[in-house]
Amino acid sequence: MQEKLFYKISDVCQLTGLEAYVVRFWETEFPMLHPKKSRGNQRIYIKKEIDLILEIKRLLYQEKLTIAGARKRLRQPTKKAERINTVRDNTLGVVKKELEDLLHLLN
Repeated sequence: MQEKLFYKISDVCQLTGLEAYVVRFWETEFPMLHPKKSRGNQRIYIKKEIDLILEIKRLLYQEKLTIAGARKRLRQPTKKAERINTVRDNTLGVVKKELEDLLHLLN
């Protein structure tokens, strides 16, 4: 299937190998999975949501987590996000120290 901006639930089912009722159920169990609705009230998914569905599927079917366990895992920050936060915090600390030094020089 070619890359599109928006996908209908039938497209999502074809891409993920899941039934529509499973995808709809997961929408009730995973608050971060919330597709937009079209004027005709059809669910419209973007690539990011399909990636999330595939990750949920992996957590439930391959890692054998419960829904609660998968929900908890998805809420945990990734290692990359943790590294970014650490770099940001370190950078802010350096900037703060330099500003304090400048303020001390001005006084």
